[in-house]
Amino acid sequence: MKKVFVVADAIFSPLGSGTEENMLALRNGRTGVKQHKNFLSYPADVCAALFSEQDLTKCVQGNNLSLFEKIIITSINECLEKSFVNITDASTILIISSTKGNISMLEQNPVPANLQHEVALTSSAKKIAQWYGNPNEPIVVSNACISGLAALLVAKRLIQLGKYDHAIVSGADLISRFVQSGFESFQAISDVVCKPFDKNRNGINLGEAAATMILSKNSNPNYTEIILAGGSISNDANHISGPSRTGEELAMAIQKSFDEAELEAAEIGYVSAHGTATIYNDEMEAKAFGLAGLTGVPVNSLKGFYGHTLGAAGLLESVIAINSMKENKIFATYGFENPGVSLALNVSAKSLDKEWDHTLKTASGFGGCNAALVFSKNS
Repeated sequence: MKKVFVVADAIFSPLGSGTEENMLALRNGRTGVKQHKNFLSYPADVCAALFSEQDLTKCVQGNNLSLFEKIIITSINECLEKSFVNITDASTILIISSTKGNISMLEQNPVPANLQHEVALTSSAKKIAQWYGNPNEPIVVSNACISGLAALLVAKRLIQLGKYDHAIVSGADLISRFVQSGFESFQAISDVVCKPFDKNRNGINLGEAAATMILSKNSNPNYTEIILAGGSISNDANHISGPSRTGEELAMAIQKSFDEAELEAAEIGYVSAHGTATIYNDEMEAKAFGLAGLTGVPVNSLKGFYGHTLGAAGLLESVIAINSMKENKIFATYGFENPGVSLALNVSAKSLDKEWDHTLKTASGFGGCNAALVFSKNS
């Protein structure tokens, strides 16, 4: 199969505007998660990574754009500045990933008269495509918390099939009362900074962000050559919200991604886990990594830095994983102190300097969905 290159990346988050600002924050061990009082008049304090008013002054302006659309465009703009890809060309497809998009419009008073149209993810995607003058019908990928990875896999396949030469994949989500209360109904929210894979973990923090990656059939001479070497999606068929108890289904997606990349587990140098810090997700991932032969490989979760950014998570964490591979640095799992899963995973409690060529990124979500991607240095 044809190689698919990652030719640009960008992150817009509470930790910074641009990939480099975000990498700097991680190098300094700085988290974006903190306590917020009076969040949208929510009755209790919220521990999350949320944009500040100052952060949002860096957004593009546009009277007909929602905040959700603005943060995506802000992220795409940075990516385009670093890339040779022409977004106005018919050979470039725009793919948007999100779980909830403009769902916060339900909470506006008064509710917009055209709510049904504005809240649809397809409407946002079309607005963003029109903003840039892209002639193609944009694609929306919304599959719970694997949306970002699923969107990257769709982009990879479209390029390999020869449908497009380039794909701009952007994901984002904002936290609303609707989203916060939904996770609280599962008793899944932590009131302190989350602790992925730790024995004292008690739930997730939510987070806001936008992230973008540009994939292409061509390499970028100004960007360290990274390819999206393999990927796969599976489903537990176990429970509407609870993950598999065995990890077999995520392990199956991991193995299929290895097969496509023509790699063995022993060749993986780093695993960027989903690592939500819920009791069941972390245990399921640990079992999956064990079944996939990855228990000795360095693993981390970025949720303690960013919170769970939903539809942006897969993209954001893939951007960090790629740049970690380029810098030969694996960041610590913020909040992790004592192992709390049944398998002895090699969870990075401290930042680690090492060289490696192949990275695995995983994600899992409601409905039992799982995704796994392999990123490799081009050889």
